[in-house]
Amino acid sequence: MKYYIIAGEASGDLHASNLIREIKKLDANAEFRAWGGDMMKAQGATIVKHYRDLAFMGFAEVLLNLRTIFRNINFCKKDLLEYKPDVLILVDYPGFNLRIAEFAHKKGIKVHYYISPQIWAWKRGRVHTIKRVVDKMMVILPFEKDFYRHYQMDVDFVGHPLLDALDTSGSVNNDFRKQNELSEKPLIALLPGSRKQEISRMLSIMLKMIPFFSDYQFVIACAPSIEASFYENLIAGSDVKMVSNKTYDLLRTADAALVTSGTATLETALFNVPEVVCYKGNRISYEIAKRLIHIKYISLVNLIMDREVVKELIQNELNEINLQKELHELLFNEAKRKEILGDYALLKEKLGGIGASARAATIVVSDL
Repeated sequence: MKYYIIAGEASGDLHASNLIREIKKLDANAEFRAWGGDMMKAQGATIVKHYRDLAFMGFAEVLLNLRTIFRNINFCKKDLLEYKPDVLILVDYPGFNLRIAEFAHKKGIKVHYYISPQIWAWKRGRVHTIKRVVDKMMVILPFEKDFYRHYQMDVDFVGHPLLDALDTSGSVNNDFRKQNELSEKPLIALLPGSRKQEISRMLSIMLKMIPFFSDYQFVIACAPSIEASFYENLIAGSDVKMVSNKTYDLLRTADAALVTSGTATLETALFNVPEVVCYKGNRISYEIAKRLIHIKYISLVNLIMDREVVKELIQNELNEINLQKELHELLFNEAKRKEILGDYALLKEKLGGIGASARAATIVVSDL
């Protein structure tokens, strides 16, 4: 069978690569053409466009890059028709993927969606488009099945693929510190995001914590798609280290983390690292989003648990005083740390255990 997969960001590349691996176990003649990244390529997919060329963050940034976005959409439609896949598999990334889903549906191409767009947070009207043009929807958050049921749509809850990624990401690397020239001080992980705009904003405030916690080694988890020189320009003179392609090794070692909102908040929790969730966006984009997004929390940890498990510092609340206070709590308040770790254990139970990638692959191949 021929599979055409579209993943538009780093987390999508990770989960799509695991899906490809599982599909190959069920379909020995599988061929993959994809929009994605290095992890999908390593699993044998032919990459048409890399996700680093697709990542535009926020309303203002999208408006400034509309010409490029529409050029990519048109190219994708043409490429899809030329490849003639047996199925189109879309991974999150709704602004782009829902347009391609509509096109594929009209052309008679079977459409599967793996990892639902977060339409329960905003643009709920998209559910009607999904009902019309998507043949199979596979969701990864426990509350999403009930959300879709409200709109008379039956979807498959497969569990969260991060549990698979963590299960297959290798054992503890005892040489991690030595290999990366890290001191023996306890570590604080900085995860400032995967896009240049957010990294620039988040890292500037995160680095201000270094003088207040001199007994700790601060280490940045660099996004694999961003060149080292970009980070070097931002950290100029700061007492901080960088690691690339070793985020999981860093989280296994860290005592606490400062994390930009997104998938990384869940990854950090699954490694049992107490965290502060940070977010500060373009002011115009934030003001628009505040009026459109109807959710109580921005981190996946809190959304899944439906209560505040980890502290979120958003926009104006993300400042030096607040961040210092919250990080101090994580490091020195033992009762607080114990409470967070207990909540993390409950979180893992809610996510359904390992096997999401295999369950999704079985649904895809069986449907074909």
